[in-house]
Amino acid sequence: MATSRRTPRSGASPAARLAYRAAVVLGILAFLAFAIEGGEYSTRDLLSRKRESDRLAAEVQRLEVRRNALLAQLDSVANDPATLERIAREEFGMVRGSREILYRFAEDFDQQASDSAP
Repeated sequence: MATSRRTPRSGASPAARLAYRAAVVLGILAFLAFAIEGGEYSTRDLLSRKRESDRLAAEVQRLEVRRNALLAQLDSVANDPATLERIAREEFGMVRGSREILYRFAEDFDQQASDSAP
């Protein structure tokens, strides 16, 4: 027995055969469009999630580099006396011993004096 196809009878008009073929092609195209863009996650959604994932991975890598730099700085402050002395001088204006004098000059000293004069 021959397989049965759902086609218009061979005696059907050419317009009916053309309409049937167009309906089949449109059905296939609709199925493909749904397979690509339909469902829970569309292709565009998956691509945008991939871009977001790449952006977050780059940010994690940048933060790891920053963390390692801060850990190295913490280690040098805790274990290196020269670093600790440099910070004490730069940040707090401290000096070593009693023989050392630290001078600080104001850049706008003349202008400050003229502003405060009556």
